[in-house]
Amino acid sequence: MLNPQQILQQYWQHNAFRGEQEAIITAVLEQKDCLALLPTGGGKSICFQVPAMMMDGLCLVISPLIALMKDQVENLQKRGIQALSIHSGLTYYEVKETLEKATSGDYKFLYLSPERLETNLFREYVHAMDICLIAVDEAHCVSQWGYDFRPSYLRINKLKNELQNVPVIALTASATPLVQADIIDKLQLKDMLVFKQSFERSNLSYSAFHVDTKINKAITILTNVQGSSIVYCRNRRQTKNIASLLNLQNISADFYHAGLPQEERNNKQQNWIQNKTRVIVCTNAFGMGIDKPDVRTVIHYDVPDCLENYYQEAGRAGRDNKKAYAILLYNDKDIEGLKALPDVRFPVMYDIRKVYQALADFLHIAVGSGEGIYYDFDLTSFIKNFNLDTFLVIAVLKVLEQEGHLSFNETVFMPSKVQFTAPKNLLEDFEKSQPKLEPIIKYLLRSYGGIYENNTSISEKQMAKLTRLPEPVIKEQLQQLQAFGIIHYQPQKETPQIHFILNRASAQYLIINQATYQQRKQLYQDRIDTMLQYILLKKQCRSQYISGYFGDDKVKSCGVCDVCLHQKAKPLTTAEFTIIQEKIFTNLQAKTIAVKDLMHHLRTTNKDKIWQVLQFLQDEKKIEINDLGMIQLVKK
Repeated sequence: MLNPQQILQQYWQHNAFRGEQEAIITAVLEQKDCLALLPTGGGKSICFQVPAMMMDGLCLVISPLIALMKDQVENLQKRGIQALSIHSGLTYYEVKETLEKATSGDYKFLYLSPERLETNLFREYVHAMDICLIAVDEAHCVSQWGYDFRPSYLRINKLKNELQNVPVIALTASATPLVQADIIDKLQLKDMLVFKQSFERSNLSYSAFHVDTKINKAITILTNVQGSSIVYCRNRRQTKNIASLLNLQNISADFYHAGLPQEERNNKQQNWIQNKTRVIVCTNAFGMGIDKPDVRTVIHYDVPDCLENYYQEAGRAGRDNKKAYAILLYNDKDIEGLKALPDVRFPVMYDIRKVYQALADFLHIAVGSGEGIYYDFDLTSFIKNFNLDTFLVIAVLKVLEQEGHLSFNETVFMPSKVQFTAPKNLLEDFEKSQPKLEPIIKYLLRSYGGIYENNTSISEKQMAKLTRLPEPVIKEQLQQLQAFGIIHYQPQKETPQIHFILNRASAQYLIINQATYQQRKQLYQDRIDTMLQYILLKKQCRSQYISGYFGDDKVKSCGVCDVCLHQKAKPLTTAEFTIIQEKIFTNLQAKTIAVKDLMHHLRTTNKDKIWQVLQFLQDEKKIEINDLGMIQLVKK
């Protein structure tokens, strides 16, 4: 049998483990339960994938993120490792077929969401599976004190007790000491070991800048720091606008959010990974599972609502251990908005019931029905139809999810599906009458077993490749076959879905545990306060503050964050201020100038000092800096 290092070399082409990986793998192979706290980019998946390859049986991987599941399964398959996943884009028959494969002994990994654990179909097959390891990804979701609590994670413990003697490895990139203790309790980890990799990132410089015009600062950062970059924004419209402004400054940029078609998202992501696009401007839908080590800057254009999210997203910079920057831009409006969030995210009972009733009306769900059903859900139409506030709807969906009533998936990719409907004895005559359609009929029957009995997922792109016909022709012929009544063809679609976990209740009798609800609100308030403290730090090192929040109190000042640098920097003298101001005014005589051009003209002067003077002149209304990064004198 191969040892862990040989497995790593053969399948992942790495020569050595990183950090705590080898110790975690050893513990798993010794059948011990483990809690592994590894920072973003710390190689969490290796910690269960390598030992599972050395164990007899199937590794069950529980993950809440469909996109991450698909990425990991595809990566394993590319390495020649048999892996499966069950997600909401599959039909009943496809789920059943996947579960049957999982019992065959031919597969090493089965990925599924925690909601699947209680379905009758999974319960029917689980005891026929030879499960050797349970891997719980994003394990902080099991804790109601965590920032992303999901009640479905509480079902994992029941499965663990039923299987008996199957080790569990729980993995997370961000959990406070309180959440760590809750994970151990809720999963009943016994004879267990806790592995913590330091939250310190010595190559990463954290900064937070109070700015009036964020785009100017972003342009300056991207001009001064070359290399790949991520710019995180709160809403979808903003991603497109900012990418356009960056392109106007000859900074190669593209935008990304969950509302784009999957193929377009994949293309944008690949162009960025391959450095064809330098900057990706995105919502937090981007980044999970992406392994790009050479990201030099992560810029937060909006303030995240908790340090856990910020740390994970900022941590996508500098995974190659080279110098990188995590920069947060904020203004007074952001601070006020952050303070108001607890009341927005935790609506009053009247509003919860109102949205719940509207949801039932929109989806046509009668009282006492709906349990276990997935509904396509057009969020925009729902909001318009009932004249509801977007933030309120999102907040109520989150509350209903945390109370275990439903789950909401923002984007679910449903592949194209085909089922033959014409009797087999008529096909031969049809093929003779329509010879152009004969090749595609034969291809479908040869390539997809059970296509007569089941609604079967197909890939038009794969069909085009193998039949050497253009993809539009394939789609046209499938539509023709449907028009002739030969098949039922459902083209691929991508839509949000709501899964009702419980039967729909009467809105007036909808119950929320108020004690727990208020407790969660207070914890959310505490996380907001922590984020505000981080933003406004003046004396404590940012890296030290982040590490301390996650229970790592041994980290020393980093010396490279903006707070540390400010403490080390010599103040701007009056003489320096006067000289820099005169140089700025000289460059501005009777014309406008781009910030980046000014920086080039004054390249022998410290850039931070130039920015101090520019900020002062802007505050004093002596100059203006517009959204395109152009500076001009203010006319008196």
